[in-house]
Amino acid sequence: MTDLAAALAAIDAANADDPDTSEGAPAAQLYGQRMTEELMRLFPDASETLQIAARGQHIERWTLKRADYPHGREGYLTWRRDLARHHAERVGEIMRQSGYSEDDADAAGRMIRKEGIKRNEDVQMLEDVICFVFLKWYFAPFSETQDPEKMQRIVTKTARKMSQQGRERVLLEFDLPDDLAAAFKP
Repeated sequence: MTDLAAALAAIDAANADDPDTSEGAPAAQLYGQRMTEELMRLFPDASETLQIAARGQHIERWTLKRADYPHGREGYLTWRRDLARHHAERVGEIMRQSGYSEDDADAAGRMIRKEGIKRNEDVQMLEDVICFVFLKWYFAPFSETQDPEKMQRIVTKTARKMSQQGRERVLLEFDLPDDLAAAFKP
């Protein structure tokens, strides 16, 4: 028998060890809870597998440090791939311990690794949620650290990853400057 509550609680427990408490709670734990909140707001009928993937999308993110990888784009991309693998493996372990099948754990892993973006509905829903969480909670402080040209590139890449429905909803829900909003328009 599967236990969604146990799986989510196990992810939260793992993320409780995040040393970054700059927002008053462990950052990874807070991020996971925000992911769940946005997922349920945007996709209230999300499957349990998608709910778990959303909550665990950044599980134990602090354990693989960017500083341990080479500088530059290649080092960054390697770090991101390693993180995705780690997140998928940890979520899979938790799912199996919570009664989920190997197939369910594999499906969550594919979502977390973003395998099938733009082709797999669950992967795309997760990506849309990731983008909404970024825009809602992390965009403003992050944009203060970036030059406008770089922010435009980041916003354009973010919009490109989203579904058409997600981009349309961004335009309805966020008051973006015209130059940034243009990235979400068809």
